[in-house]
Amino acid sequence: MKRKLIYIAAGFVCAVGLVSCQLDEYNPSAGSATLENYDTWAGLQTQCYSTLYHELYSKSDFLFLSECGTDLWLNPASTEYSSQVFYYTGLGVERSEPQKTWQQAYSVIATCNSVINNAENVNGGNSENIKVLAAEAKCIRAFMHLTLVTYFGPITLCTTEVGIVNTAPTRNSLEEVYSSITTDLQEAAADLGVEPFGGNYARVTKKTALGLLARAYAQGAGEGLEENGVSYWQRAKEVAEDMITNASSYGMYLYDDVSDLWAQENNRQNKEALFVAAGLDATNGDAGSGLYNNSSSYLYAYIKADPNKCSDIYGTQSASNSYLGNHSQGGVMAPTKHAIDVFDEWDKRYENTFLTAYGQFTMEGSTAQNYKNQSLRISSTTCNRYGISTEFSGDSIHPYVAMSTTSEPGGTQPYALGVYPKGNKLGENAQLETSKNVFVIDYPLAVDEDRFPIYLSKTDLSAEEKAQRRYFCMNISDLFDADGNYSEDTYRPGTMATSANLLFPSLIKYNWCYDGVTRHLSTDSYDFRNGDIFIMRSAEIYLIAAEAEVMLGNSGAAASYLRTLRQRAVRTGYTMTDISSPTEQDILDEYAREFAGEHMRWPVLKRHRANGLMKSALANYNKLAYAGFDESIHYCRPIPKLFLDQISNAEEYGDNVYGYTANKGY
Repeated sequence: MKRKLIYIAAGFVCAVGLVSCQLDEYNPSAGSATLENYDTWAGLQTQCYSTLYHELYSKSDFLFLSECGTDLWLNPASTEYSSQVFYYTGLGVERSEPQKTWQQAYSVIATCNSVINNAENVNGGNSENIKVLAAEAKCIRAFMHLTLVTYFGPITLCTTEVGIVNTAPTRNSLEEVYSSITTDLQEAAADLGVEPFGGNYARVTKKTALGLLARAYAQGAGEGLEENGVSYWQRAKEVAEDMITNASSYGMYLYDDVSDLWAQENNRQNKEALFVAAGLDATNGDAGSGLYNNSSSYLYAYIKADPNKCSDIYGTQSASNSYLGNHSQGGVMAPTKHAIDVFDEWDKRYENTFLTAYGQFTMEGSTAQNYKNQSLRISSTTCNRYGISTEFSGDSIHPYVAMSTTSEPGGTQPYALGVYPKGNKLGENAQLETSKNVFVIDYPLAVDEDRFPIYLSKTDLSAEEKAQRRYFCMNISDLFDADGNYSEDTYRPGTMATSANLLFPSLIKYNWCYDGVTRHLSTDSYDFRNGDIFIMRSAEIYLIAAEAEVMLGNSGAAASYLRTLRQRAVRTGYTMTDISSPTEQDILDEYAREFAGEHMRWPVLKRHRANGLMKSALANYNKLAYAGFDESIHYCRPIPKLFLDQISNAEEYGDNVYGYTANKGY
């Protein structure tokens, strides 16, 4: 019962931020007593991980906050939906995205503090285990403080525990916050092991702490910070280079082929992960992390296009139940033209990032979803409407993915058996080919392809070239108007107007299709996709090393790190474009290629604002965001109204110049 009470108390922490430690539901004396017991203390320690998947990395709020308002993302359907974070219009203290991030981060910090501050008082348990678990809490505390200072600027360093009241918090300086973060991470790295505690891959390790230390130095470098007279860029370089040089001793790994990084079978326990938000594993009915039961991720839904907008060429017996995934909130986050153009022709990170060929599936044991019923017969009307040569009238476009289901503790699980080969007419499963990832379609799509009704081409094709294909082909450049926004005009590829203008390349990094990843709710018409999500992975260390070298004036040294990432991304039959002397802009472009959609773009752009690169990124590639962007305000997110209303010194604390308080606060 005591253990349950401490969990409940931890759940209440920071419902509104720092001051929620004053909540009456929590009894400090009872909590103190239970925390002397190792099992209870260790149980509370698992709650340090709770918000990672449960909130931050499974909901749209933090995804929008960290990726939108940049050069990579637009809302393809409406300029109104979440325009405050997409385009800065009307962004204020009541907006949910910054508010939730604020709440969730401070909630975890208070829990970490309770763990850290009580470690020496724990009775029972192994002293080494206590040291490691306390170090984990320090690592996560530093990560949450880093998240807060990145988005909100000078914030309050929270060192108080669950149950401590602070109704008049004050801000710490950037120097104080970053010093605390780097100290926490250095101490955590010293005490954490190379292997995760208890063999649980979702727990932080030495490489996590060091990786976050490199990230913290890079982010702080963008603020002009120094440590003992040494630039944070130099410190970032030192940590990153040490990790790369001694990768094996830290357990750091980089896949030789980027397609293996995104292979479905490598989603769980990915060897390149430095820090992961672990999702529900339906094969055992529990969270992959073994720490906290996470079961409701639907990030994939916000970043996928709906090919059913062109139902006359995509529709079959059950198009709405496509392996692509179904969700009522789809299609609100689409790539800018720059996010597409930044990829060179040789770079297969493109198709491992975006889905541009939309196919159908079969379901084993289903008559309605068998091969015949899921095939599309091309009519002359379809040819005329979509600019397809009438020589293909009467031909068929066949399914691509063969699906099946299995019963698991987490429920009935759909998964991919394999893909049908091109030219297959029979639909026999014996002919299936294996696929590392059924959402990754080799680029460019072959002219004689017969498994995809819709293809969005990165390379501009002429009407004559499009007509040579039995499928509808649209140039991605035709999706955009002259200002680089998604066009609202209907698209006429042939004799009739279509809704093809509503399509876009879909980010696939949060869409998965393997046994154990899908949680189906019988009361809803969609599935949750609960794959593991990278918080940090090894490639970032290489990019931080390159970034630091460029900022320190050593562009030649930076090139070798970029070359390592590029060489593993070269598409068969192509030659990599080498880069011998990268610029600061080249670094930002490489981040876009490697990490598009991975909760990083806004922070990376922010730390290069000194040379105007965040502003120019918006001016060049996201004119809607540029029109709403105010440099005097928008480099920091608003302090939440919910928090300000709970403290006694709101005017002193300030709201970061968003107009709710008279003072900025720092």
